[in-house]
Amino acid sequence: MPKMKTSRAAAKRFKKTGTGKLVRNKAYKSHILTKKSTKRKRNLRKDTVADITNSRVMRKILPYL
Repeated sequence: MPKMKTSRAAAKRFKKTGTGKLVRNKAYKSHILTKKSTKRKRNLRKDTVADITNSRVMRKILPYL
């Protein structure tokens, strides 16, 4: 049986926590930042736990994470 391939795009975007949940960065932080408030930009810096529905799909494309 050959080894499964990890999706490199997903591997760069997700990390696993100690409890096994997937952590991701928030979107909307790359450009058009002038109209966004400082508070909104600060909150976009933080990581967030990926949704359970997303996590199930991610586990298939990230078999060794």
